Amino acid sequence: MQDGRGLGIDALVLAGGLGTRLKDVLHGKPKVLAPVGGKPFLDHLLAWLARAGTARVVLALGHLADRVKDHLAAAEPPLPVTVVVEDRPLGTAGAVAHARPALRGEPVLVMNGDTWFDADLNAFLDDFRASGAAFSILCVEVPDGARYGRVSVDANGFVTGFAEKDPTARGTALISAGTYLLSAAALDRIAAAEGPSLERDVLERLPAGTVRAWCPGAARFVDIGTPDSLATAPRVMAGAKGERAPE
Repeated sequence: MQDGRGLGIDALVLAGGLGTRLKDVLHGKPKVLAPVGGKPFLDHLLAWLARAGTARVVLALGHLADRVKDHLAAAEPPLPVTVVVEDRPLGTAGAVAHARPALRGEPVLVMNGDTWFDADLNAFLDDFRASGAAFSILCVEVPDGARYGRVSVDANGFVTGFAEKDPTARGTALISAGTYLLSAAALDRIAAAEGPSLERDVLERLPAGTVRAWCPGAARFVDIGTPDSLATAPRVMAGAKGERAPE
């Protein structure tokens, strides 16, 4: 839920991935246009960011970028959208660096284009500003962490470590929601990174206590990266809004 204020900052949505695990259900669509509750997932993301008072969205595209641009041209996005397209896969850190010239101001909200969660982005921004950190990561608690890498956080709200995903792990886990607030200094660091991954090549290499973690608890969380999770997305997202799940 949002608190009615306005973020007033740019959001960068990383949506250039191949969507390999969804190939059989997407039928030639890019992952960000996967149907959820009768409309593309991108539409849900843009509506959610608009409700939070985001100033503008920069959409970083790659695979099947023309399909997304055609959709935006035919639709009426609820907030300004600027598109940048990479000519080859750059990874998450590379995509941020590539899109940086299109971003305005700081901090910048950066998020993966295949996740959604029921969390207050204004509270996330308030915590980031109060912390004085250059990097902040939004973390959520999920009931089954086997699909995800885990995040360890100290009592002061700073990341102490990242663990690779463990398919044998059972039970709840605190994970990255793939959403970050980044200062200009953080963007500089990402631009200078030697590897393609924002988490592995940037965040995991920072000293313990450098990265702020904001953890709203058991917020509803959707990752549409697999056919099973895509199938459950309408029910989870509708439940977060107190509505009947779309058929």
